Amino acid sequence: MAGEPQADCLFCKIVAGDVPATLVRETESTVAFRDINPQAPTHVLVIPRLHYTDAASLAAAEPAIAADVLREADEVAKEEKLDSYRIVFNTGSGAGQTVFHAHAHVLGGRGLQWPPG
Repeated sequence: MAGEPQADCLFCKIVAGDVPATLVRETESTVAFRDINPQAPTHVLVIPRLHYTDAASLAAAEPAIAADVLREADEVAKEEKLDSYRIVFNTGSGAGQTVFHAHAHVLGGRGLQWPPG
């Protein structure tokens, strides 16, 4: 069921503490941790504690939690002392989503060209 932890979800296991991650920040509604395959010098994932497949389903069901994810992305950027940064939400496998638990990528620490790959 949406919003409930999923036994086969890597990010739900990180939220539960069953899978280790390098935590950056935690709030009542979010967890932020370093990506294990960084695409920039700073690459942190911000996830809601609640399980939703992607950003769109999270925003539709829990708009306040979606806002918390964005707010935490900014807090991560501030703590990481990023002058500029990118927030990316991949939705669907064709867009590069590999873990189907809503999450924001906070990328920075180098020039980020546009358009991206």
